[in-house]
Amino acid sequence: MATVLSVSGSPSATSRTARLLRHLDHRLTAQGHTIVPLDVRTLPPEALLHADFGHPAIVAATRLFEQADGVVIGTPVYKAAYSGLLKSLLDLLPQYALAGKTVLPLATGGTTAHVLAIDYALRPVLSSMNPAHITPGWFTLDKDITVGDDGTLTVAPAAAEALAQVTDQFSFALGGRPSRLAATA
Repeated sequence: MATVLSVSGSPSATSRTARLLRHLDHRLTAQGHTIVPLDVRTLPPEALLHADFGHPAIVAATRLFEQADGVVIGTPVYKAAYSGLLKSLLDLLPQYALAGKTVLPLATGGTTAHVLAIDYALRPVLSSMNPAHITPGWFTLDKDITVGDDGTLTVAPAAAEALAQVTDQFSFALGGRPSRLAATA
């Protein structure tokens, strides 16, 4: 099966976006894919802000993109666009860092007013990086993602169903098998 790089562009250590990505990582793992998580917030800020292409952490992150068959990109929406943290990483990647790859864009936000951020802000940048395919993405409202005191993630049923569908489409585009989890998710 495929190797999937699961990238969280959230600056927050308690990010709903990152938790949602890790939740979807489990689904992709169950479908036979190997998942490599990358939280952009763990990269050195100096390297990102000073565009230090040669910094070992940036070189390692670039290598993760090169080695992946598919990339899931998750971001919170700020000011109707993807996070500046994610932008700082995307700016440091080679121009065609997504060449030949299948990409799944995901976003989270506080209001439906930002639902088009994927199509009008994130998708054009991803397209410019020459992916083979960008599958349909999904925007999830913050209120549809809750985290229990024990760290358990719960996604509202309608959002969970939609996320399962876009994740399964992504998996299928990577050559994965249809999910038997779809009926139980």
